[in-house]
Amino acid sequence: MRILILEDEKMLATSMKEFLEDSGYEVEHYPSSDEAFDTVFERVFDLMLLDVKVHGRKNGFEMLEELRKEGIKIPAIFITSLTDIDDLTYGYECGACDYIRKPFDLIELKLRIDQVIKLHCFGSDEERIPLPYGYSYDLNKMKFERQGETIQLAKTETKIMELLVKHRGSVVSYQMFWEEIWGEWIDPSNIRVQVGNLRKRLDHDLIKNIRGVGYSIDL
Repeated sequence: MRILILEDEKMLATSMKEFLEDSGYEVEHYPSSDEAFDTVFERVFDLMLLDVKVHGRKNGFEMLEELRKEGIKIPAIFITSLTDIDDLTYGYECGACDYIRKPFDLIELKLRIDQVIKLHCFGSDEERIPLPYGYSYDLNKMKFERQGETIQLAKTETKIMELLVKHRGSVVSYQMFWEEIWGEWIDPSNIRVQVGNLRKRLDHDLIKNIRGVGYSIDL
């Protein structure tokens, strides 16, 4: 899961980034709305954490408002010292799904993030997403399991499984794989090798090969 942080307070941004990376997330930090705005169109993110009063041509509100006009639907949480109810209302009108006031505890931040990701990325408010053949994906631990036992996956394998679970019931194309996992074009044969190695570790045909198109996991 990849998170974008827009925050110009360096110490806070560093603390958030290190804490979330220790929690298993991939994190990219930008102190300026100009950099962050452009990056959203170049990389795939699962969540944005946006300060409001930041460097750049747009503040956090304006940046999210513009992204929504451009059709970008990435869930966003505002992190700000603003306390006025009008600011809170405007934040939600811009397209945010949550709002955290500074100062805050990092544990609270993670709880808010976990809840948003469950609802907006995986389409579930359950802690564990059930999959066919007794498999499941634990959203809190970000672990792939079968009948309560964790199946240890390498970093890239975990990303592959997350992507398939997010789009369960649909086909994940080769383009979706290289865009969301590698961030750049790679040969489809390399993707087939990676997914093939993962499929060999499973007892059942959980990951289905849609020949010439990609892979899928049934609902």
